[in-house]
Amino acid sequence: MSEFNLSAEIREDSGKGASRRLRRENGVPAIVYGGKAGGNDRKPQSITIKSNELIKLLEDEAFYSSVITLTIGDKAEQVVLKDLQRHPAKNMIWHADFLRVNKNTKIKAHVPLHFINEESCVGVKTGGGKIAHQLTSLDIICSAGDLPEFIEIDMANVEVGTVIHLSDLVLPKGVESLALSHGPEHDTSVVTVAAIKGATDTDTEEAAE
Repeated sequence: MSEFNLSAEIREDSGKGASRRLRRENGVPAIVYGGKAGGNDRKPQSITIKSNELIKLLEDEAFYSSVITLTIGDKAEQVVLKDLQRHPAKNMIWHADFLRVNKNTKIKAHVPLHFINEESCVGVKTGGGKIAHQLTSLDIICSAGDLPEFIEIDMANVEVGTVIHLSDLVLPKGVESLALSHGPEHDTSVVTVAAIKGATDTDTEEAAE
């Protein structure tokens, strides 16, 4: 699991004018919310993050699906990134939302799918098929302490004509598919090894050879 650290400062000013000033000064307006203290819900806190630091961290795919150590002043807490607003044309972050968590906090997260051994997939090498991805990421439910950076799907032994569904995925312990939590009728396809249209038996035999 990658470790990510991010520094922030408490933001006192609010409103569009204050946010514009922050952005001109390499700042990103953000908010951190959630969590409990003494049995009561903690209040949301407005913060400022340095734009260049955040943009650098966002270059790492794992940042989006990891528990982050956010230091506000001299106090550190664990958070996950919940929302990100970008400028429509420029490489600028407009606003960020972070959720306070501990290892037992149940969260919904969006994690990437990593398809491994595609180059040696049986359905492609010997069956003449073609891999088609229906999903490249997955919505999950888990405790923050069980949050995976990604989920692997091994394509090595997948034969032509095979459809891998959500229910076929081997998820890490404590991780559940959000879609399947709503019922088996949401068991959508994730990836297929499809026969190439118009391929003849001769084509398939030649591909196998």
